[in-house]
Amino acid sequence: MTLGYNVPTAEAESGSRGSSDRGSDLPLAGIRVLAIEQAVAAPLATRHLADLGARVIKVERPDGGDFTRSYDQTVAGTSAFFVWCNRGKESIVLDLKDPHDAGRVRRLVSEVDVVVHNLAPGAMERLGFGDDVLLDLNPRVISCAVVGFAGAGADAGRKAYDLVIQAEAGLFDVTGDGALRVRAGISVADIAGGMHAVAAILAALVRRATTGVGSSLTISMLDALVDWMSVPLLQESHGVGFARLGTRHPSIAPYGIFSTGDGDVLIAAQNEREWTWLCGALGRPELRLDARFATNAARVQHHAELRAEIDASLADRTADEAIDCLDRAGIAACRVRSLDEVLSHPHLATNARWEHVDVGGDAVRVPRSPFDVGPPRTDQAVVPALGANTDDVLGEFGLS
Repeated sequence: MTLGYNVPTAEAESGSRGSSDRGSDLPLAGIRVLAIEQAVAAPLATRHLADLGARVIKVERPDGGDFTRSYDQTVAGTSAFFVWCNRGKESIVLDLKDPHDAGRVRRLVSEVDVVVHNLAPGAMERLGFGDDVLLDLNPRVISCAVVGFAGAGADAGRKAYDLVIQAEAGLFDVTGDGALRVRAGISVADIAGGMHAVAAILAALVRRATTGVGSSLTISMLDALVDWMSVPLLQESHGVGFARLGTRHPSIAPYGIFSTGDGDVLIAAQNEREWTWLCGALGRPELRLDARFATNAARVQHHAELRAEIDASLADRTADEAIDCLDRAGIAACRVRSLDEVLSHPHLATNARWEHVDVGGDAVRVPRSPFDVGPPRTDQAVVPALGANTDDVLGEFGLS
């Protein structure tokens, strides 16, 4: 994260210049965000800001808007990616290459608290909206760029999508099984960049609340994912090779998937005390005395033999019986759930971890925000149609 501060103004922190009647009991109520964004990383960040009560105005291109809209038509005719990252926002259509629309954007910048953007490298500068311009237009604004590669050097101007960053960060070296290299099943590089952007923006808002100072932030997806790769990178740099091990853990055993009489269970025993408990739960206390399994390092080295012993001990139990026994013994264990089973997960249902959003008039069930910082919303957040709020927003700001 790169911070650049303007000279503080005499104006005391007072939140947004305007107000919204949505989420007034949430911590970011009154904060207005202008999102010049596309794809996943920046939209995910601003969606979380919306979940926290901010008003997010999303600027989209006239020629189809955010390109994730057309990834698929899975969810009530809308892309699953777009529904995930854009609920609770307002969509306006403006052409930043058009002088008249560019003037409207400059006016909006002067009125909001936060500007988040992740256009192609150099695009904001070419359009006349570099960070220095944004801060000149509004010295109190928090400007946050989400990029693939930050700083200087040949990579700084390269286009970067999630898969590129996964490869650049070395994730393929640790994800997969044996010779098989695979991408992570979700957009982890985008998510890493987006969540670091949320944290940086919140920190900058706190600073502004006490100093009146605006900020220029740059969040690098590569930097974010490399930070998440710290353990394998530390091990590699200290002479411990890191291999692709599928669901098995490279440093802990037993820690992975094992077989019962009617299906697989995951077992995770992270220390010697839990290993002792596990041996007792399996009815195999003698395993503690086996030299192959006497220490965690030994168990990792002899993982194949260890798995065979545990599988044999569970062969006459069902998965439910095994999990119940392991739970009572204080061992972390669970079923290996399919996506369909997660949709009906009893814990999520019991704790009301689902809500509905409005997608083209249809109520679509989505996971609730993990930010539990206020009462559950009683209205449905809307996933906006392209340009659905253009006239209202421009009229409100006197830009019709």
